[in-house]
Amino acid sequence: MSIHRPGLPEDLPPAQALWARWALLAAVEATTEAQGRRGGYRTGRWIDAEGLHWDDAGCTWWVMSRMGEDRFVLYGEDESSDVKWHQPPIDMLAGGPDWLPYEELHDRLAGNELGCVYWYDNGTWSRAPYPDSLQDDGLDCGMSDFTDRDKVLQELESRIGAGDGPGPAAVLADAEALRLQPRALLEQLRPVSADGDPLDPQAVAEALARAGLCR
Repeated sequence: MSIHRPGLPEDLPPAQALWARWALLAAVEATTEAQGRRGGYRTGRWIDAEGLHWDDAGCTWWVMSRMGEDRFVLYGEDESSDVKWHQPPIDMLAGGPDWLPYEELHDRLAGNELGCVYWYDNGTWSRAPYPDSLQDDGLDCGMSDFTDRDKVLQELESRIGAGDGPGPAAVLADAEALRLQPRALLEQLRPVSADGDPLDPQAVAEALARAGLCR
């Protein structure tokens, strides 16, 4: 799925699918050490009480949070975003519903950290209106690794493939259908990632449960 510049709400897959892809990638690389960290700067992909996170340690950071039944918010920034530099200023929260995490979003705005905000309700993504002069809001560079299902599968292939299981495509389909079986997944995970990181089964199982991807 390609993403326009600036992004359009219809560029994003259904929120449940986006959540499942992101959460699965975060889970298979989870470690007890990282999840037990309190405070300090963190990079990579992970899930916590706030939701899903992605931070590449320089160019992009994103958060996706559940805000109730079938409600989600996606916000963050990629260095490609022109939103916060645009003149006249763009109100990224214009038209936002009352259930958005406004305290957090206003804090990010005050720190000049926010690049765009999208929200999902009743099966539809929305965002604030943009002027025609805006070139990019960062959604493409920030989210394309999750919106493009083939890219997700390519990444999963570096972690899934041990044993005689059905493979990454079936695992991803089960995650998107919220019917993963943790034991079966753990049996297919490679003991060491392509980067040399050892598998941490307990952390993976905990992340899967927190994301709600299991039966």
